[in-house]
Amino acid sequence: MHLKIILFLVLAAGMVMNGMAQSQFSGWLAAFNTIKLNNNFSFYSDVQVRSNDQWQHMQSLLLRPGLNYNIAKNKMLTAGYGYISNRRTVSEVSGYMPEHRIWEQFIVSHPVAFTSLLHRFRVEQRFIGTPVIENNDLKRDNYVYANRFRYFFRTIVPLSGEKKFEKGMFASLQNEVFLNFGNKRNVNGKTFDQNRAYASVGYRVSKTFDIETGYMNQYVSGKNDAITNNHILQLATYLRL
Repeated sequence: MHLKIILFLVLAAGMVMNGMAQSQFSGWLAAFNTIKLNNNFSFYSDVQVRSNDQWQHMQSLLLRPGLNYNIAKNKMLTAGYGYISNRRTVSEVSGYMPEHRIWEQFIVSHPVAFTSLLHRFRVEQRFIGTPVIENNDLKRDNYVYANRFRYFFRTIVPLSGEKKFEKGMFASLQNEVFLNFGNKRNVNGKTFDQNRAYASVGYRVSKTFDIETGYMNQYVSGKNDAITNNHILQLATYLRL
């Protein structure tokens, strides 16, 4: 019953967010990695490359390392840094602008039927590069500051139905909502930033490595009344050592 409710929420989010939005179609590649250091600490990193609309060129490069602290078997704290290079266009001049982030998060998971449900609460302190045109090139002029809160949930459903799942096919469902707070004028001027609803199928090669591909609906609220509905094909790997 819980899994049916989760599936309904993910699909409903994608349908509700369609609205009167500008549609885009892009591709994301992502690698999520966790390396155990000792019983309490582990190193986290994710690397992502995202295309622009119609897959014409790279829109974003994201590098995000962090340090995990295991409070308990099902609870974890993480603090980290993120570097994001985003393609911007001003007066028909395009270039890449940097964003630096400091982020903190808390993850908790609990069993649901024969699988588990993971919840992630993340806070970001964002230093966003602002563009200026110099000699017909887009350059960084300065940085503006903004805060953002993100709530994420995810579940993996083994297609074999096994409770102790170490190898085989699986389906995953997740959703993440982004909320701005403080200095909202430096982003879109609103509390609501975006929502990402995602469903995928994957294969667990071993207990340390997964690969999956799926569809993500990214609904982005821009400045004024600008709305973007991004249809994304994502390929992701998950490494746990």
